[in-house]
Amino acid sequence: MTRIVSGFAGSLALRVPKSGTRPTSDRVREAVFSGLEARDVLRGAHVLDLFAGSGALGLEAASRGAAQVVLVERSPAAAAICRRNAEAVVRAAPKDGRPVVDVRATAVLPYLSGASPARFDLVFVDPPYDLPDAELLTVLTGLVPLLAEDAVVCVERSTRDGEPTLPDGLLLDRTRAYGETAVHYLSPSAAEDFRPSAPPNRS
Repeated sequence: MTRIVSGFAGSLALRVPKSGTRPTSDRVREAVFSGLEARDVLRGAHVLDLFAGSGALGLEAASRGAAQVVLVERSPAAAAICRRNAEAVVRAAPKDGRPVVDVRATAVLPYLSGASPARFDLVFVDPPYDLPDAELLTVLTGLVPLLAEDAVVCVERSTRDGEPTLPDGLLLDRTRAYGETAVHYLSPSAAEDFRPSAPPNRS
């Protein structure tokens, strides 16, 4: 059973689609969110959860203090479960601090191409493990313009896949392995970081 690990909705059971998704284990979520809380990433954050499945990652962020969460899931059945889970989490929130949770029943690339220029502070990218690296690169490329300057992007992949290929605008901070799961932590990089350094002015 999948549950919210901590926060105001801690221990709340979440519904999970019968097939077609791969929920992040409670152990991995606890490890990821402990690190995010240590960096004070969650409080008041705008969060994007791509390939949301049950919405567990985005809703865990909501339970721990995120202000706004967008769950993107193309499967109509899974998106319907995201909505039910989101309603349960929001009901558990204090009345004076309820997060806003928006569920988008669409594929990831159309969402990214049509998204307004809101800036996300935290993004979860948890695609099927068999998603080709080239397609993941396309997703990350489309994500770059939507990131806040100090955003954190968490990409979950199989440990057998190695580090993902990154577009200009994203850098790999670190990778953590949890059994068969690897979480790659990315951050935005200014365009200047990809330009050769100018020679020193010796005049």
